[in-house]
Amino acid sequence: MTVDFPPTTNIGRNALAVLASLPLFEKLEPEALIAVAEHVEWFCLPGGTTLFEQGDEANSLYAVTSGSLGAYRAESGKDRRLIGRIKSGETLGENALVAGGRRTATVIALRDTEMLRFTKAAFEGLISEYPTAMLHIAQVTVTRLEQSLRRENPRASSRTFAVIGISEGVDEHAFAADLSTELAKLGRTEVFTGDSAESRSSSWFNEIESRRDFILFVASQDSTAWTRQCIAQADTLILLANAREQPRQQALIDISSSRSMIGQITELVLLHRRFVRPGTAGRWLQQFPATHHHHLRSAKDYARLSRLITGNAVGLVLSGGGARGFAHIGVIKAIRESGIPIDHIGGTSVGSIIASGVAAGWDDEQLVERHRRTFVERNPIGDYTLPLISLARGRRVSTLLRNEVGPIDITDLALPYFCIATNLTQGRVVVYRSGLLWRCLRASVAIPGVLPPVFQDGQIIVDGAVLNNLPVDVMHGFGRGRIIGVDVGSQHSPVACDDVDNTSALGRFRLIRDKRAPSIFQLLFRAGSLSSAVVAATNREQSSILLTPPLDGIDVLDWKAFDRAREAGYRHAMEHMPAIQAAVVHDRREITA
Repeated sequence: MTVDFPPTTNIGRNALAVLASLPLFEKLEPEALIAVAEHVEWFCLPGGTTLFEQGDEANSLYAVTSGSLGAYRAESGKDRRLIGRIKSGETLGENALVAGGRRTATVIALRDTEMLRFTKAAFEGLISEYPTAMLHIAQVTVTRLEQSLRRENPRASSRTFAVIGISEGVDEHAFAADLSTELAKLGRTEVFTGDSAESRSSSWFNEIESRRDFILFVASQDSTAWTRQCIAQADTLILLANAREQPRQQALIDISSSRSMIGQITELVLLHRRFVRPGTAGRWLQQFPATHHHHLRSAKDYARLSRLITGNAVGLVLSGGGARGFAHIGVIKAIRESGIPIDHIGGTSVGSIIASGVAAGWDDEQLVERHRRTFVERNPIGDYTLPLISLARGRRVSTLLRNEVGPIDITDLALPYFCIATNLTQGRVVVYRSGLLWRCLRASVAIPGVLPPVFQDGQIIVDGAVLNNLPVDVMHGFGRGRIIGVDVGSQHSPVACDDVDNTSALGRFRLIRDKRAPSIFQLLFRAGSLSSAVVAATNREQSSILLTPPLDGIDVLDWKAFDRAREAGYRHAMEHMPAIQAAVVHDRREITA
């Protein structure tokens, strides 16, 4: 919007232009805009500084004119977590003008941020003079508040990145050049080095940022001042390390002394020659705790990294469902054949097992061969025992998992991965993003009553499906982009039958054989996942697209249905491939297949 301001105004034309560019004020008449400009306060919030705390009185609305803020919420018994990011042109604290009350989150400047404040007192003072204009502002604030409550991805993607070498043997400039090539496929990208940008003002950087989608600041190992400037200007730090080298101590000093690091996303990037050595990620994460970490083994990994760090990634979430979970293998094959990338993956129960194979880099043939060997050739829960704790001893499934995945830690998997289990002692979901993979999988599949629980630090850990059979919400919380959910468990229920109280043992056997009565395994499996039904319904809504392969006639313990389930998953995914492709490109939440 271009506004012709009266020449008599004593408000700076630049300030008015900035104000008019904000969606909250862009439709105001010039006189009303001038009146607002006379009442707003302009200020700069240094990176790492708190704007307000959760629980503070809400008496002002704020608008960001340049820079970036992070919103954090602390819930009962949990650490404070990032729930959203506010970028240039966005407002926050809308409820202050409408209803007042208390702040529902803590807001911290992620970097030097220029902003304005419009108090409730000023708003109320202008109502009588400009009622229509003030009503418009109130309507916009309510609309934006409602949108924020429905926002699909609360964590706005990063736009500015600081590349910092934290080990010897890395070439930050070559890395930035390769990464910028991939970022350029997603938006306008520019790279800045100390030679071209050192000692520039924050306003200069903000002006450049307004004309670019992504900016890479390449820090220098020879210039601490420029490195600290890069850190102060970036939404996200990319810590670059040669996985085989040792940490560079000066990098630790530069990063820790530049700012508080509260709220700043940190991406640890480990460069490998061809494969990931066991224990590599854990060693680096001890020195440089990161929000996320990535393994780069070849040129193709740069494309995945660019999608992940900008919120344009494609995630895949696989549900539990016993033998019905073999349909996941068919879905994965269809997705790969159609050229859709799988940038990160996670799951519950059998879904967590199949997802781990994808994260480990198994191709389609390996997925079929290894899971056929594990589930079909040897019944994983066939080592029955006296049912004091469970019907099966659990030793067989532990051995099979250990043999197939080896002694690898989750952090050393090629793709970002998570699986979930249930802490039965505390009644909460456990999310595994690190730890010995086979052990985490063993916990994720520990169906109560069928397999023994895993005992960990005095806690009883069982199947993740008990509380969350489709953990789309976990992946959604990472704020990485589109999500494909595959649910193979929600449509299955035990069959009904006549009363069996007065039926003989042989009669009950015949009823189960003829599928007129459920077996004890089926009952325990269903009972163990029933409480997650409401959660799964909510999680399905958070998927960009949901796939529910038709698996009628395939029981949760029918391991011999391996090929039928796999083929059903493949056919279903291929039939809905146009919808899948539309969803991952346009992020259309309303699509359901």
